[in-house]
Amino acid sequence: MALDYPKVRRDASVSDDYNGTKIDDPYRWLEDPDSEETKAFVEDQNNITMPFINRCPIRTKIHDRIKEMWDFAKYSCPYKRGDRYFYYHNTGLQNQSVLYVQDSLDGEARVFLDPNKLADDGTISLSGTRFSENGQHFAYGMSKSGSDWVTIKFKDVASGEDLPDVLERVKFSSMAWTHDHLGMFYNRYPDQDGKSDGTETTSNLNQKLYYHLLKADQSQDVLCAAFPDNPKWTCGVEVSDCGRYLIATPTEGCDPVNRLFYCDLEALSDGITGLLPFVKVVDNFDAEYEYITNEGTVFTFKTNLKSPRYKLINIDLTSPQMENWTTLIEEDEKDVLDWAACVHGNRLVLCYMHHVKNVLYLHDLNTGERMKTFPLDVGTVVGYSGKKKDTEIFYQFSSFLTPGVIYRCDLTKNTLEPLVFREITVQGFNSSKFQTEQVFYESKDGTKIPMFLVHRKDMKLDSSNPVFLYGYGGFNISITPYFSVSRLIFMQHFGGILAVPNIRGGGEYGETWHKAGMLSKKQNVFDDFHAAAEYLMKSNYTAASKITINGGSNGGLLVGACCNQRPDLFGCVVAQVGVMDMLRFHKFTIGHAWTTDFGCAEKKGGI
Repeated sequence: MALDYPKVRRDASVSDDYNGTKIDDPYRWLEDPDSEETKAFVEDQNNITMPFINRCPIRTKIHDRIKEMWDFAKYSCPYKRGDRYFYYHNTGLQNQSVLYVQDSLDGEARVFLDPNKLADDGTISLSGTRFSENGQHFAYGMSKSGSDWVTIKFKDVASGEDLPDVLERVKFSSMAWTHDHLGMFYNRYPDQDGKSDGTETTSNLNQKLYYHLLKADQSQDVLCAAFPDNPKWTCGVEVSDCGRYLIATPTEGCDPVNRLFYCDLEALSDGITGLLPFVKVVDNFDAEYEYITNEGTVFTFKTNLKSPRYKLINIDLTSPQMENWTTLIEEDEKDVLDWAACVHGNRLVLCYMHHVKNVLYLHDLNTGERMKTFPLDVGTVVGYSGKKKDTEIFYQFSSFLTPGVIYRCDLTKNTLEPLVFREITVQGFNSSKFQTEQVFYESKDGTKIPMFLVHRKDMKLDSSNPVFLYGYGGFNISITPYFSVSRLIFMQHFGGILAVPNIRGGGEYGETWHKAGMLSKKQNVFDDFHAAAEYLMKSNYTAASKITINGGSNGGLLVGACCNQRPDLFGCVVAQVGVMDMLRFHKFTIGHAWTTDFGCAEKKGGI
């Protein structure tokens, strides 16, 4: 059907000079989301979009089927805080999962916090939670209408009653309790002119670290760290397992690199009263350092320092110079160390990624020796719980065809055998009728790219199958197997194929894979995605007219670029919240942090 696209005003008077190149920007006026002209533009877009969507004769049937399949019970891994267990549960169609509490694993479950009741219109969601070390207090962040701005409130765990404390101006924040259970470190931004409801476009600069003492007004919170010479820095913090040290990891941008500072909280004779005397262990952005645990002054970190697939190192704070660092677990020859956690005092749970599939191991903290391999099918560990003082772990497995299986392993047993704690099922879905395969295809420069293909087992290779081709390719983010009801319906009722290529720019093969798809090498990402479509056609899975491509944010940029570079390869494009203005994205909200992947047009050479 022909669409009468609305006329959009072009302002020929707006242009910029980028290192000697003049670029016109006739739609600059659309950068103001609150102007009447922008609102009219959005309304015009909706007026041509919604009638088109509403004319779909089976739209109601699709909606009803999605609702029917989505109506299944969902659970998170239980986790122990203090003497109680907590877990999230959704009965099926609740907008948000509810946090439950139990006195024991087989005890009666009670509602601890129901986010669905935080607002009458359901527009407030949970955004970050943290229990005090003794499990007696609970901090929870609330986001309104999907905004990154968060309001933090507190509960008394025993009574479930809210405390009077309220923290505002919070964004991209840590939540780290001191082990005296009296207060919490968090991050906030200075007050700014205009609105702060998540629809504003002003840059987020000058984040600061504060300490909040329970039952005190926010105005009395102690400023602990600020970086006025580096306004784009954000500073994550964590209290060590022993409670003595505060570890700070300032970052600038989205690259997997950070500085590494620490403060000995016990050495503060007057307590936390002002800017903390941080000791700088690493004062550059050459690598990433993630705290895992510590035994006294010996700290274990996960790092990509000269190890793009990551390793574990030990740093003794009594001699923190780099030449004194030791390697606890070497970088694997092929697999990427995804995450690590300390449990049961001296055990390490290590999760690796092997060709975009998770594998799970148990190691000895003292020697680094591998003690056990936990059995896993082809898929992703989507949930884990277990801290240094715990004697058990829980982990949740999921895949394209498995909604979720939660395992429990008691680490006090002589024989360590994980047992199924809870299995999640979906009514009306028979996974045996579908299959997942992983193929490897060549990109433009000959690089082998892995791609998951999920489809019905009775599919015919006659080039007639509709394909949903999803990609991301950026910021060191790995796209691992995941369960999606809407994708299943596409496969089940429309004979569709879900195709997920793990293109460069992601973290599937470590930092080398990421760097091969960023800055001046960003075109590799688009070439990898083009090659995925070409492979699917060459292998008789589909034809160009039957390929829908989809991505969000950086993935929105991906599909936007690809449909412009190679419109012959795709029949439909769904670009969600794409980063499309590559000349000015860094001027708005947290966009300045994305220049680590995209570069910056205002700099000579762009990087």
